[in-house]
Amino acid sequence: MPALSLASAADAAAGDRPAATLVTLESTRRAQRTQLRAYLLLEAAQAALANAVEAALSALRRGALHGLTLGGPMPDRIAFQPPDPRPRRLDEADALFHNRFALAGHVLDAKDRSVFDCEPPSEAFARALHGFEWLRHLEAAGGEEARKLALKLSGQWLTRNARYAKPAWRPEVTAVRFINLFAHGRFFLINSDLLWRSRFFLSLRNQSRILARTARKAPDGLPRLQAAAALVLAGLCLADARSTASGLTRLKTEIGRQILPDGGHVGRSPEALAEAFFVLSMVQQALDAANRETQTSLRSALDRMAPMLRFFRLGDSALAVFNGGGQGSPEFVTALLARDETQGKPFGHAPHSGFQRIAAGRAVVLMDIGGPPPGAFSNTASAGCLSFEMSAGSHRVVVNCGTAAGPGEHWGAALRATAAHSTMTLADTSAATVLAPGRLAALLGPRLIADGGQLQTRRSETPQGLLVEASHDFYAQRFGVVHQRRLVLSSRGASLTGADRLILARKSPKHGGIPFVIRFHIHPDVRLSLAQGGGSVILKLPNGEGWRFRCGGGALTIEESVYLGGGHLRRTEQLVISGQLRDGDLECAWLFELMGAS
Repeated sequence: MPALSLASAADAAAGDRPAATLVTLESTRRAQRTQLRAYLLLEAAQAALANAVEAALSALRRGALHGLTLGGPMPDRIAFQPPDPRPRRLDEADALFHNRFALAGHVLDAKDRSVFDCEPPSEAFARALHGFEWLRHLEAAGGEEARKLALKLSGQWLTRNARYAKPAWRPEVTAVRFINLFAHGRFFLINSDLLWRSRFFLSLRNQSRILARTARKAPDGLPRLQAAAALVLAGLCLADARSTASGLTRLKTEIGRQILPDGGHVGRSPEALAEAFFVLSMVQQALDAANRETQTSLRSALDRMAPMLRFFRLGDSALAVFNGGGQGSPEFVTALLARDETQGKPFGHAPHSGFQRIAAGRAVVLMDIGGPPPGAFSNTASAGCLSFEMSAGSHRVVVNCGTAAGPGEHWGAALRATAAHSTMTLADTSAATVLAPGRLAALLGPRLIADGGQLQTRRSETPQGLLVEASHDFYAQRFGVVHQRRLVLSSRGASLTGADRLILARKSPKHGGIPFVIRFHIHPDVRLSLAQGGGSVILKLPNGEGWRFRCGGGALTIEESVYLGGGHLRRTEQLVISGQLRDGDLECAWLFELMGAS
C-alpha cells in the first residue's frame, strides 16, 4: 500500500510528483482511516461482549457455591521469598503508623477508621492499597510495632475481602498483592495466630485459583504480564504445581507478545520495561531456588531486556521519560541491572522499540522515533514522536513533561499530547490524539490514534559528531507537512546541534500560513535566563555548569511548563521557538552548547 515518505514529500514539494499521484495518496489515506474506524468498532463490539460475559462470571464468583470449585492443597507457608530491590521509605512507614497512606500520588488520612472503609481518592490509589504496596515500607521499618500494623492491615483486608470482590480480586490487583506478599509477607506472618494464619493461607490459595482463571482478563500490556508472572510465583511460593504450570504457559505467551526483539516493551515505556524486567527476574530467581528448568523464552527475554534498560538510562542513572512512564528510582534500576550476568552494553539504535541514543563525553541524548504501539498497548503511550531528552553529566537538561499521576491525573490527555514533549507541534495540534471520552473509549480505553505512520531514521558519524536524523508524516494528512529532525552531538559532548525541517508534501489548505511551535521542556533543577541582547538563553545547572541555547528560523521565548517525570508535580520552564510555515519548506536550526568549552 503506497505511503508518503520523506523523499516523496520533497519531490512533491518541488513539483516533481504529478497531481494524480497525490490524489492516489489521499485516497489511500482515506481508505486507511475507514479501515481503522471499522477495526475499532469491531474491537469495541468484542470488548462489549467480553465485558458482559465477565460481569456474569463475576456474579458467580461472588456466590458461596463458587468457593467449592477452588479446592486443592492448602499451603501453610511462603516457600520462597523473592528479593525486591524497589525503594523502601521509613518516612512512609512512619506515616502508616499514623494511619496516613501515600499511594499512587495521593495521600489519604484515615484518622480513626480502617483505610479499607474510606473512599479512595482515585482508582490508582485503590489498586495500590489492595495491592499491599504499603507492605515493603513496614518491613523496612521492622520491629514489633511494624509487624503488628502489617498484621492488622492484612486482617482488615481479609475481613472485607474474604470472597471475590472488585477491585481487590481483579487479576492485575491480585498480581501486585502476590508480588508484595511473597517478597515481604514473612516478617508479619511468622508467629501469627494459628487460626488467623490458616484463614489467610486459605485465601491465598483461593486467590491463586481465581488468578489462574482471570489472568488473561487483566488489562493488556504490563498488567497482563504481571498477572502471568504472579501466577508462576504463586505456584512456586505456595507449592502449587498446577498454578506454576498454568502461569508458565501464560507467561511464555505474554513474553512473545510484549517483549520486542531488541529487548524493549511493546508499550514503548522505559519504566514499563523496568517493571517487566523486575517481575520476570523474580520468576527466574524463584525457578532457580526451586531447581526448576528455565524457559528459553524467559532467559532470552531477560538477556535482551537488560541492555535495553541501560539504553534508556540518562546521566543520573534513572530512566528517560517517554510514553506514560516516569524516570523511576536510579537505585531501583541499578539494583535490577546488578542481577544481569551478561552486562550487555547499550546500543545506539533500537529499531523495534523506536528510539535512538547518542552519547559522547558527559552528554546523553535519547530520541523517540516511533509511532503509537498497536491496539490496547497504546492506552498509555504518548504523541511524542521526534521528541528527545538530554542529560549533561548527572543532571537532566531537556525533558518531556511526564505522565499523569496524583494531582496531575486530570491532565492525562494533555500530558500525552505532542505539546507536552520536546519536539515540534503544528497548528497547536497533536501529532496523534487520544480517543475522546465516550462509549468507544469506555470499551477500548484511551487509545492513541494517529494518521499516517511512515517513519524514517538514519544515524552516522560525521566530522561534527554523532548524527541522528528522523522524520514522521503524522501531520501529512491534516496539513500536508512532513516533520524531519536532525540532531548532531559533538564528539566531546559539549554541543548538541539540531534542525527541524518542515517539508510541504502538498499545497496547504490553510491560508496565511501554518503556525508551528518547537518546545524544549527544561528540567526544574535548571535555571533559565535571557542573555544580554536577548538573542540566546543561558541554562544554569545545579553544579554551576552553564549551557547556552541559540536558534534561528523563529522567535525565541521562555514560557511556563510542568514536570511530572519524578512522580510528583513540579513547576518548570520551557524554551519555545515559534513561527509560520508559508509557501515553501522551512528549516529552524538551534544549538545547545557548553559555555567555556574549548
